[in-house]
Amino acid sequence: MVSHTVHEWTPVQLPSGVPVRLTRHHYRGEQGGPTVYVQAAQHGREVNGSETLRRLHERLLSGELSLSGSVVTVPVADPLTFDHQSYTTPEPLDSVNPNMNRVWPGDGDGTVHDQLAATLWELAADADAVVDLHTASAATLPHVVYTAGDDDSRRLAEAFGTTLHLAEAAGDDADREWHERRFDGKLRVAAHRAGIPCITPELGDSRRIQESAVETGVAGVLDVLRAVDSLPGAPSSAEIRRCRNHLGRTTASTSGLFRPTPDREPGDSVGEGEYLGSLYDPASYEQLQQVTAEHDGVLYAVTRRGTVAAGDRLASVAVGLDD
Repeated sequence: MVSHTVHEWTPVQLPSGVPVRLTRHHYRGEQGGPTVYVQAAQHGREVNGSETLRRLHERLLSGELSLSGSVVTVPVADPLTFDHQSYTTPEPLDSVNPNMNRVWPGDGDGTVHDQLAATLWELAADADAVVDLHTASAATLPHVVYTAGDDDSRRLAEAFGTTLHLAEAAGDDADREWHERRFDGKLRVAAHRAGIPCITPELGDSRRIQESAVETGVAGVLDVLRAVDSLPGAPSSAEIRRCRNHLGRTTASTSGLFRPTPDREPGDSVGEGEYLGSLYDPASYEQLQQVTAEHDGVLYAVTRRGTVAAGDRLASVAVGLDD
């Protein structure tokens, strides 16, 4: 039997005094074993992770699974962005650190997001493995990100089971963009520095429950539990393409309407210079930018939002890693 307890607590409050509540679920097996921490909705519009944890809850308590050790889950890691269905917190609530996934391991005396991260870090730091569930934008191939060179995290990614894995360089090995976007404050990076294997699965589309994404998430978390011997059996095997993260991002050079080519979908292999779509002026019909792949690799994301602004990401091509 798997025992289950729920704990609610209030690490911070809003300026009006309204409490910001977090909820933790703790599942314990009859035998000792590792502790796995899984959280979702660190970015509030990314709801497929929250639904994944609800269905995982049903599976763990169904009586069908023999759990060893503990699973600790937080289905809504950032209630502030969740209530606003947003990626970042509205400026009046945390103008210094609007993105919670830039402040780990947090600071108990810092901003709202610092304090939220600090209280959740207490759970992550006690774990033997961490899964931080995210949801990508529309028309993105489900994938798992792990820290390059971290073999334990790579093995967790392999267990999770998506066909595309992105190895993200960190610290001195990272590129300029990584530092400019403050990626050193991600939960995955903080866990890596603490010696805790951690992965970031990106599931489906934001703001809506996508069945295929949620089922991928449930199966992936269960296979992670099998990989660390929390559940019996071996993880499912899948053919994996390993690539580098944050290379081959094609952005809009100006604002306008973007029409992606209908001939390419996420998951397709593309070559350097291959046509991916056109950006044009909606009033004059002038073509402003012909969008092409900057590298050979796997097209794993294409924006489906027609109206774009200068600097918006239009397409992402993951560059393959040599085995």
